[in-house]
Amino acid sequence: MTLVEPEMNNTARISIAILAFATLLWSQQPGYLTSEQTSSVVRIVLPAPTTGDARFQADMAIFHATRSYEGSARWTLAQADDELSIAAVLHAFRCALGLTPTSENAPKLVALISRAWSDAGAASNAIKIKYRHRRPFQVAEGDVCLSPQGKAALERSPDYPSGHATLSWETALILAGLAPEVATDVLARARAFGQSRVVCGVHNESAVEAGWMTATSVFAMQESSPEFHRDLDAARKEVAALRAGAKSKPEGCDAEAETLSKSPY
Repeated sequence: MTLVEPEMNNTARISIAILAFATLLWSQQPGYLTSEQTSSVVRIVLPAPTTGDARFQADMAIFHATRSYEGSARWTLAQADDELSIAAVLHAFRCALGLTPTSENAPKLVALISRAWSDAGAASNAIKIKYRHRRPFQVAEGDVCLSPQGKAALERSPDYPSGHATLSWETALILAGLAPEVATDVLARARAFGQSRVVCGVHNESAVEAGWMTATSVFAMQESSPEFHRDLDAARKEVAALRAGAKSKPEGCDAEAETLSKSPY
């Protein structure tokens, strides 16, 4: 195993780098929670693995094993799942929902998700800063599904938890509540979206699991917000109308289902 020395030398540099990176990923508008609430998620999510412990060893074994996906359909899907925007995440759920919500046909849903992402992103940031855990490609050599420029952009954003897993799971919990008849399909696709980060080689499995726990914790806290429920109710009507008017299955769903028919690890 070839070790790569981390570029992160102190908390201040790391915090600045994480926050700068985060502005590219999620909305900076106010969410539904206070900073005290989002920062408290650190107490809920498991600590990051430490070098050499059982979780660390399991993560690295999965990293090495999943390098074999390069060039496969699952690798290609992981590359598509790398784009982290509300539009891209909603597109990823198109097969589960039977339609593709957009800012044009579902503005209330998009506004809800944007605010919810502010909370989930803040919680994820707090945990990243606390543990400063290295990504798998910073610990061992192995190809990733991103370009050299894309890989370099991740160098100063710690591994734990995965922001992609956090935000896609937060979105899935919202969508599952708005359209419970397809909740299983929505949550299954969110699981696969998080696993794409492992297939891609840019996150450890433990970081993806931590992302799911982060989002679940944030969503539970958001349930106490009257504003959150107001926006949920508005989005529910919007999604119901869209689903009622959907006439055909989105393209590419059969091929995606085949690709996702088996767990990647």
